Amino acid sequence: MNGSRSLVNEFLTLMDGVDKQAVDVVICPPACFLSEFKGVDYAIGGQTMSELENGAHTGDISAQMLLEVGCKYVIVGHSERREDHGETNAIVAAKAAQALKAGLTPIICVGESLQTREAGELEAFISAQLNALTATLSAEQLARSVIAYEPIWAIGTGVTASPEQAQQVHAFIRKHLAEFDAHVADTLPLLYGGSVNASNAKELFAQADIDGGLIGGASLKVDEFRKVCQAAS
Repeated sequence: MNGSRSLVNEFLTLMDGVDKQAVDVVICPPACFLSEFKGVDYAIGGQTMSELENGAHTGDISAQMLLEVGCKYVIVGHSERREDHGETNAIVAAKAAQALKAGLTPIICVGESLQTREAGELEAFISAQLNALTATLSAEQLARSVIAYEPIWAIGTGVTASPEQAQQVHAFIRKHLAEFDAHVADTLPLLYGGSVNASNAKELFAQADIDGGLIGGASLKVDEFRKVCQAAS
């Protein structure tokens, strides 16, 4: 729930100095600003969507609506949506299925709280999130998705998982998905989200199983975000 028209205007020059052939960039602004991003040389996506079809669901946004304003992606299951709006693993999986059905690429978020990590329940917690996806989506559907690991304790706190901590969880996600489908596990893009910024992006992206980032606070400063994009490329 950040942004303004003036910030949108700043983002019109985002890709200056970024190798467009080497990195995929997606901007996911609040829904009311999506239509402002016309003619940009990167993709746009929604921050959330309904798992339901169009209809009497006041305040919700359907996959079809996102498509009509030019979206190619949509974030589903962000930790803030899970916490603030009670989105369960089943709801997140249903949203991903609905997005794929409409032709959107879902960026599906998984991740644990500090309490869960300190209790030694990280792998069981993330396994449950992934299992909801594999119980709902086919291998072909999951292959058209993106998964973002966002440790809740590192979102907006300034605390970043070390590259080694992030890599460890990304490797676990791939290993767990390999039990569902080896090809999907090998090729599915895995993003890291948790206080990624210009100073730590290069080291994070250098890890074997980290394919990119889900950028939060640093994306509100165009120059900072541009440097993250350059690190990814």
